[in-house]
Amino acid sequence: MLPTSSSKPIAFYYGAGELPKLAQYQRVVLQSESYSAGELAWLKGHGVFPLAYLSLSEDTGPPAPWQRERRNPDWGGAYVQVSHPGWINQVLSQARGALDKGFLGLFLDTLDIAEVFPEEAPHVLMLVALLREQTHPAYLMANRGFTLLPRLAEFVDGHLFESFSVAWTKTGTYEAWPQLILQEHERLAGELLQTDLELFALDYADTPALRAFAHHRAHQFGLELFISDKALSRV
Repeated sequence: MLPTSSSKPIAFYYGAGELPKLAQYQRVVLQSESYSAGELAWLKGHGVFPLAYLSLSEDTGPPAPWQRERRNPDWGGAYVQVSHPGWINQVLSQARGALDKGFLGLFLDTLDIAEVFPEEAPHVLMLVALLREQTHPAYLMANRGFTLLPRLAEFVDGHLFESFSVAWTKTGTYEAWPQLILQEHERLAGELLQTDLELFALDYADTPALRAFAHHRAHQFGLELFISDKALSRV
């Protein structure tokens, strides 16, 4: 069943259940382990297109030979050596497992490792290209990864601009980005508009004013917006 015109474009939800609420969206990004094949079949039967979360450069699992000592200060995952054969096999296995369960696409996260370890840029692109090759025709959506453009756009179908207008601060509050960062994000959005990708935005906001601000800016740049909390715990 195809999405209806009245459906909302996209949701990101890292909890479990809430199937009736998720059925209000055309696409939903979920964590693969949180949903059964039966639940995915129910969603697809209601016109929903489910995508599975997939990390390409950070590992939250037990110690492994591909992990670096340095961790992401915001999310806690260990940065990895993306070209390590063990890591590549794990990512491909997770991707196949999600698609075999019933997901119709993959949400490719943690592409920004090249901002921390520039030498990883070609390895991340290689992994995205490998996913494209091995999972086609599954839908691939990239999160950020601006240092990988324009090559990244050759291998994916959609792009998410996370934190386009609003930032989550280290004090646990949500604030609009400073003007200079907003201007840089506008420049990047302009580059994305030159591609053929479907474009989405995700902002974290907890007040009516911030939500209105985020919606206004996303609409300006043709980005389909979803707003949630940092943990993506509500839908």
